[in-house]
Amino acid sequence: MAFQDQLLFPHLTALENVAFGPRTAGASRADARRTAQSWLDRFGVGDLATRKPGQLSGGQAQRVSIARALANDPRVLLLDEPFAGLDVSVAAGLRVELARHLAAYDGVTLLVTHDAIDALTLADVVWVLEGGKLVQVGPPREVAARPLTHHVARLVGLNVLHEGDRFWSFSPSAVTVSPAEPSGSARHRWPGTVTSLAPHGDAVRLLVSGRHELLADVTPAAVAELELAPGREVWLSVKETAVDTYDAGSNGG
Repeated sequence: MAFQDQLLFPHLTALENVAFGPRTAGASRADARRTAQSWLDRFGVGDLATRKPGQLSGGQAQRVSIARALANDPRVLLLDEPFAGLDVSVAAGLRVELARHLAAYDGVTLLVTHDAIDALTLADVVWVLEGGKLVQVGPPREVAARPLTHHVARLVGLNVLHEGDRFWSFSPSAVTVSPAEPSGSARHRWPGTVTSLAPHGDAVRLLVSGRHELLADVTPAAVAELELAPGREVWLSVKETAVDTYDAGSNGG
């Protein structure tokens, strides 16, 4: 198991932490140390083998923690929020490294996370729990493309509407924001009130509440031009061609 807070043995060096598993499994001290050094090298922290946990950064300590979990050649690997608390760039790099190692690992990995990026980039099968209940199961690509609950939609950054036995999903970037009810080819439209605005890459992501709670991505220029702010009443619209329509049985839920 690799813990969210690493939980490395504070009195042992990085090398001794990773060698702990093989050593307790019966390997000689020399073999355990060779195995530990090999795993530290794989995660790019081999030169830190003599440092103790207190001398490591968060990203370095988590690499050591994951190396320690893998060094004993486990049949089941449990990763508990392995990137929580790490700097975004550090987490991104470690995620790539871990994906490479898991691709070559023939055991079973169970990853517990609140971050959709972790699940969608590392998992073969995603299980989504909401309110203590299993609400969706499927390959990452299918879950990301066809969420079955509002919670899942928010995790993967999509809008989802449930109409009868059918679901509609569409990207926030496909939503047009206007001050008055739109006309023309956009078939679906909803009035609402801007609840919040937040940076989202090069765009600004709006949360708009009304009959439905929807996300819309707009440019910073549009925010200024439309005078968008919390409390501003707007209309949202999306073209039929931008909407994916499906039912619950279509994605393994």
